[in-house]
Amino acid sequence: MTDPLYHRDKARIQQNFNNAAGSYDQVAVLQRTVGMRLLERLDVMKLKPKRILDLGSGTGLMSLQLARRYKPARLIQLDMAFNMLKESRQKKPGQKDRKRFNRQHFLCADAEKLPVGDGCMEFVFSNLMFQWVPRLDLALSETCRVLQPGGLLLFSTLGPASLTELRESWARVDEHVHVNAFLDMHDIGDALVRAGFAGPVMETETFTLLYDDGWKLMKELQRLGAGNVNAGRRKSLTGKQKLRGMLREYEDRYGRDRLPATFEAIYGHAWTPETSAASLKTKVFPITLLGRNRDKT
Repeated sequence: MTDPLYHRDKARIQQNFNNAAGSYDQVAVLQRTVGMRLLERLDVMKLKPKRILDLGSGTGLMSLQLARRYKPARLIQLDMAFNMLKESRQKKPGQKDRKRFNRQHFLCADAEKLPVGDGCMEFVFSNLMFQWVPRLDLALSETCRVLQPGGLLLFSTLGPASLTELRESWARVDEHVHVNAFLDMHDIGDALVRAGFAGPVMETETFTLLYDDGWKLMKELQRLGAGNVNAGRRKSLTGKQKLRGMLREYEDRYGRDRLPATFEAIYGHAWTPETSAASLKTKVFPITLLGRNRDKT
């Protein structure tokens, strides 16, 4: 994706999530909800993996759920933010989960350059991580590389309808990029095919979270590590006058009692082909788009 709107500042991303590690679990309501919805999709899949990679595992919110579901499996928690992995590693599991926790490994690494051998994984799970990757094609190619033939990638990411209220309110104040832009599911589906995956299936779901005021929304985004990471963002601090102006626009357009913030979750899964790479050059795999679910408030 060459559009500068989607360029990411990798160092800023890593810094944001390292800073947010201590507060992440307290405010990760959307991340937990989307992650559990993603796990539900495994109910209809016949999968018995022995090696699982949780890509962008954060504080391990979903890793333990995966370990409970696939008890014999070895699981790697991988994240580029060391402090996130540290938070996960320091959690004290209950007696029932202790053995599962001991089968987990922790790896601080970049999704665009995975330190994992070819075909080592049977299942890669990724919850709300791919939206932060500067080069999605490269991350997906790496994911495809580490999966064995017939391996599964199951993921969620944020779509372009996310934070539309905040984006529109800022647009009425100045022309700078203040809110992260996100790819739609068609572009992500195309990227999966380019990376070598077969028959991606994509669907979306919209969530609307309510906040007492705009300050609380922006504070929560900061505590999640989800601040503006566009490479073309304004480098200097935004003045308080412009910030107040944006918040007035937000309240005037969307209400003063409870402010809505929309988040579009994209769910997807795809398999690595059983056939050899050479035979894939002339084969076209369709993308299945399941459409949009009704809004969740």
